[in-house]
Amino acid sequence: MDTGSLYDLTPIAWLMAAGVLIALGPLVWVWRRNAGAGPARRLHALTVLTLFLTFDLTLFGAFTRLTDSGLGCPDWPGCYGNASPVGARHEIAMAQSAQPTGPVTHSKAWVEMVHRYLATGVGVLILVLAGATWVVRRRQRRLPVPAEGEHATLSAWWPAVTLVWVCLQGAFGALTVTWKLFPAIVTLHLLGAVVLLVLLCIQAVRYRQAAADRLPTAVSPALRNGLLATSALLLLQIALGGWVSTNYAVLACTQFPTCQGSWWPPMNFAQGFEIWRHLGVTGSGAPLDFSALTAIHYAHRLMAYAVFAALGVLAWRLRRIEPLRPQAGWLAGLALLQLATGLGNVLLGWPLAAAVLHTGGAAALAVVLTWAICESRRGTAAAT
Repeated sequence: MDTGSLYDLTPIAWLMAAGVLIALGPLVWVWRRNAGAGPARRLHALTVLTLFLTFDLTLFGAFTRLTDSGLGCPDWPGCYGNASPVGARHEIAMAQSAQPTGPVTHSKAWVEMVHRYLATGVGVLILVLAGATWVVRRRQRRLPVPAEGEHATLSAWWPAVTLVWVCLQGAFGALTVTWKLFPAIVTLHLLGAVVLLVLLCIQAVRYRQAAADRLPTAVSPALRNGLLATSALLLLQIALGGWVSTNYAVLACTQFPTCQGSWWPPMNFAQGFEIWRHLGVTGSGAPLDFSALTAIHYAHRLMAYAVFAALGVLAWRLRRIEPLRPQAGWLAGLALLQLATGLGNVLLGWPLAAAVLHTGGAAALAVVLTWAICESRRGTAAAT
């Protein structure tokens, strides 16, 4: 493999400049809007905005994948060694003339590069967030008495971990392109985006608690364990959903609740869940059997039943606790959205809007569950 042609770092400075320009707008807006607020409130505002933009980036990443634009520029970080598709017009035109519906077209190249620009902008915001938290943390250590509303000491560890994670996420983004949509890498890239949202959500809640000088709500050990268990189930389901999407297995079953006219259609789980292989083939290079795609799809569908039930029970339990009612409402609404978009993908032939919303709903569920976990703490059995 000619790695020199795949990893051309010449346009990296231009890409970073684009990221800085994209990040400047949110940074100026947050600092001007919260000029008179304390450090924790300013950091909370910046974190919430970064979380929102990262969620948007996750949706755009799904759009990029679902429109087959992931190889719109087949090298990294630029496009045929250029900072934008404008400089690669000739190369893109040649690739498009050879394959008019292939992976490289002018529109797909722009979708892919816009995704990279937005990702770089989010990376810059996370870098600023880590630096600002470190500065505030040093100032707090020098103060003999904390200022009003700043009694809780801010931790610089979460922003540091997030910064490291976003760098790893960028590396997986590069591998997604240069390894030609290798299913395991694409799925890990999706999971990495969800983990990034979780890390930012943790920080947003912690900054808000620090600014208000309050503790999380005490809940029973059973409810606390239920929150953690449901989060683990959701993460597994997101991994299965990513595996369905990256293997293009959504249309292996176009009926509901049955699949291919059967409650248990022919399925090859060994092939379907052979992780380290290229797209559409087994590890030995043989074409992937349709029954393997069916197994991938049906495993995701079966897990969806368990996750939907767990979310319903959890939303009902949380609704009984006044401070956690907002999370209960969001969980119930998002669970219904996932049900609707999941059925839409199956019965309507995988429409783009439903597919993007399905990814967004899964990411939003992860954020809301993290929010609920951070706003609760283990109390006595009689707490709820």
